Amino acid sequence: SGGSGVVIVRYPDTYFANIGTGLTGETVSTGTGFRYTRFTGGTGTFALTTTPPPLIVEYLVVAGGGGGGSQHGGGGGAGGLLTGTATSVSTGVAYNLSVGAGGTGSVGTTSFSNPNGSNGSNSSITFSSTITVNGGGGGSSMSSPNRPGLSGGSGGGSALDGTGGGGVSPGGLGNTPSTSPSQGNNGGAYNGYSGTQYGGGSGGGGAGAVGASVTGNNPSVTAGNGGAGVVSTITGSSISYAGGGGGGSHQPFTYGSGGSGGGGRGGLGNSEAGVAGTANTGGGGGGSGAHTANGGSGGSGIVILRIPSVYTATFSAGLTTTANTTAVTGSRIYSVTAGTGTVTFALN
Repeated sequence: SGGSGVVIVRYPDTYFANIGTGLTGETVSTGTGFRYTRFTGGTGTFALTTTPPPLIVEYLVVAGGGGGGSQHGGGGGAGGLLTGTATSVSTGVAYNLSVGAGGTGSVGTTSFSNPNGSNGSNSSITFSSTITVNGGGGGSSMSSPNRPGLSGGSGGGSALDGTGGGGVSPGGLGNTPSTSPSQGNNGGAYNGYSGTQYGGGSGGGGAGAVGASVTGNNPSVTAGNGGAGVVSTITGSSISYAGGGGGGSHQPFTYGSGGSGGGGRGGLGNSEAGVAGTANTGGGGGGSGAHTANGGSGGSGIVILRIPSVYTATFSAGLTTTANTTAVTGSRIYSVTAGTGTVTFALN
């Protein structure tokens, strides 16, 4: 089949293109006194104006997910997630930006008293005020007495009670510190086993739902699933972020699934580690199935910025970024996947 057509319009850079709905186009400055708009599809109208559109920045900020616990461990909580629009943004100003790393999963030992998974790191961006989302809470590991999951953007899930006395261990609190709107949800609780039915750990909280709790003295119990994440369309596609990690389980029971949005599943049996959360989603790590296996690490966070295509963004050294100028007509989309630094906006 033949290739599709293209229309290119060149005009002085004292003008700006107003691209109507129905058209797919990209505007580029030549740096020699002209701009051009390259139309690659659709039918519609466009106009030239001497007034640039306002610099409005749509943002998605996701923190690093928490690490999973070990030995029937709780899943790590997802990193906090916030979306919004910044309108008081100026060209030529360097705005601070940071992307959080995922937390470390619990390191398995032979002591039957392993540490909890660690919290993920915060992500943030500063415009007229600072938007900060907090790293996900680490999942707890089996111990005696039992320990709750850690609090964070979303809370970590609780592990099995090691006393065998049916103790109750709460999940970590989400939306900690508190933001409005909320950045995440609680991790699942554990109502401990009595007797020989070990069961599995609870799920870490996700940005869209709490982690699943577990009742351990049910012979058919499975580990708790991680809480679901949240779907964003800021990139032009529907993508889920910030799912909680699943709890780990002893055989013959079943591990907990990771929540949609990059949550890692739990490990199963005497040697399987929890699965790491997916990088750049803020997903929590899965809990491990046994005391000698590690919990999964949390997934790293991400900051995504969408601006009108007549503007560009420049990022300082220390930040890892990718740009997309074609996914959404009239917009430039920047994904920042690691680092700490600044972003500066300019007219294209």
